Amino acid sequence: MTTYFNYPPPALQEELKKIANAIVAPGKGILAADESTATIGKRFAGIGAENSEENRRLYRQLLFSTDKVIGENISGVILFHETLYQTAVDGTPFTTLLNERGIIPGIKVDKGVVDLFCSEGEVTTQGLDDLDKRCAQYKKDGCHFAKWRCVLKINKNTPSYQAILENANVLARYASICQTNGLVPIVEPEVSTLVPWPQPWARLHHSWRIQTGNLNT
Repeated sequence: MTTYFNYPPPALQEELKKIANAIVAPGKGILAADESTATIGKRFAGIGAENSEENRRLYRQLLFSTDKVIGENISGVILFHETLYQTAVDGTPFTTLLNERGIIPGIKVDKGVVDLFCSEGEVTTQGLDDLDKRCAQYKKDGCHFAKWRCVLKINKNTPSYQAILENANVLARYASICQTNGLVPIVEPEVSTLVPWPQPWARLHHSWRIQTGNLNT
């Protein structure tokens, strides 16, 4: 059977290419400031701070209002939905602060992981149902790239074929929807190694740590 497809319009291709090249510019990296309300609450708890919207706003304001020289080494910032629509104390939108520093605003668009039915503790990521609508709005509101996280767990019997196929399909659909709306997708297949390393992977991992000097991994 013949397979036929079209490439995106040339103007969209150029827009996406320009954004992607800016994100991976030499000497620059991405700041992940997309902690969920629950995750940032754990960090605040460590310093005895209340997990309130105002404290979350003040924390992000501290990051985004720092000296403009930060733009020399940070190309983009991944935002949480709440953060995208917050402002500095003087009313300046956070996206404006980032743009003034030459930093590209991005957005986390997945809605977290859920259990994969009939698997050994594996998961898939949700959020595709209304993703097209949300991406269109995020683009209008100043975002130019997006992040989506899928998790593959390494264990004796995992990752399973079911999990690999499911998460690959989810990541592909996410990436396609993002590009349709002018957002460059960061495709993040996270490999979870929070389980005992089976042999010979343990020896291979130990060897890698020695060769790279990464003994704190």
